[in-house]
Amino acid sequence: MSDFLADLPLAGTLIATGFEGWSDELKDEFADHAFDGAVGSRLLSETPRARIWEIRLAPGERWHAHRHVLDYFWTAINAGTSRQHTFDGTTRDVSYSAGETRYFHFGPGEYLLHDIQNVGDTELIFTTVEHLDSDNEPLPLERS
Repeated sequence: MSDFLADLPLAGTLIATGFEGWSDELKDEFADHAFDGAVGSRLLSETPRARIWEIRLAPGERWHAHRHVLDYFWTAINAGTSRQHTFDGTTRDVSYSAGETRYFHFGPGEYLLHDIQNVGDTELIFTTVEHLDSDNEPLPLERS
């Protein structure tokens, strides 16, 4: 595993390391979705330069593991709290304020594989914008 993750601006409180508390089902999901480029629950728009996604999670709801390989930013539309599992075996709780924005850059071969679950008592809504002209090729999206 690379040291890339140590440089990511991962937010929140570290809850566990070493895959502590991960169920076999969660580990299987990470394996099954290791190259899943659906970084949001709904693709709002795609242009030759960007993909714009929405994630909308009711309390208790989660979005499955997915892989980020493109430079991107997310903005929290409202305040809330999530729990995220990351491919390095860590688990974090993250609190968001409305309008909070975070930017990620991925060099060649770098990525972030994680999930997100709403562990708060209000809906969580994010807008995520991926830049298609990043150092890595975009992952293909399954079209229905």
